[in-house]
Amino acid sequence: MSARRRPVFDVLVIGELNVDLLLYGDVEPVFGQAEKLVDDAVMTVGSSSAIFAHQAARLDLRVAFCGKVGLDAFGAFMTDRLKRAGIDTSAVVVDPALKTGLTVHLVRGTDRAMLTNMGAIPELRPEEVDPALLENARHVHLGSYFLQEGIQEGLAGLFARARAQGTTTSLDPGWDPAEAWDAGLEEALRETDVFMPNKEELLAITGEAAVERALETLVGVPTVVVKRGAFGALGRSRKETARCVPPTVEIVDTTGAGDSFDAGFLFGMLRGYDLERALGLGCLCGALSATGAGGVEAQPDLLLLTDFERKGEIT
Repeated sequence: MSARRRPVFDVLVIGELNVDLLLYGDVEPVFGQAEKLVDDAVMTVGSSSAIFAHQAARLDLRVAFCGKVGLDAFGAFMTDRLKRAGIDTSAVVVDPALKTGLTVHLVRGTDRAMLTNMGAIPELRPEEVDPALLENARHVHLGSYFLQEGIQEGLAGLFARARAQGTTTSLDPGWDPAEAWDAGLEEALRETDVFMPNKEELLAITGEAAVERALETLVGVPTVVVKRGAFGALGRSRKETARCVPPTVEIVDTTGAGDSFDAGFLFGMLRGYDLERALGLGCLCGALSATGAGGVEAQPDLLLLTDFERKGEIT
């Protein structure tokens, strides 16, 4: 590690890119050409990986993104928004034969229904990840494992290559639409330093009925962080176990809150914080991101995060 040059990026994100179209209102769609009116509509940054990258950049981490979009307006929108956040998008592949992914969210209170067109999401391949980026990042993160079908087979190899040179890795599985909960995940987890499922994903992946038993099946993963929504998060490392409770805020939209949590937690980890403090930062980022519409509009910057921590509003 001592012979390695200083990394150019703090975090390399290998991820999916799709636009989120958010429709707000206490309505349900009805077939038969029945028109319903919504209260508001917002087009914003979607996808677990992009929301994570956006929050990481808001915390002044140097972020690069490797993904795939189509040659269309949605792809241009996504890459432009990432660039505006200070994220390096030179490794985003533009494929004119594909469409950029799109998710339509019908948001009602704190609940939502989603319809997704996958588009380019499952099409990124391991060989399209620039080896130079792996060599020049302190940490590599992958989100929405089950949606990124094209990267699954080679992910363990990419992570192993990164870890061999001292780079840490993290994986957020996301929900498996097929509910098979396998797709090579076990192999990828052997090369994962931080595994970040939510409670429902953890139980489905392990086949256990309780979080504690589920964690026992993942002893080979150095750190496991379990997101529990309004109940905060639980973290287990080889040295300690800790919990966090999010601060009380006025919830507007929980879209992407778990992804903002991931970024806050990994920010703390990269700064060398202990598990409890890193969890607290994650809970704070997730909670504050839910105070605005969409996944990125209310994400805290480093100044706000530091101010909350100074005031003792992280527990």
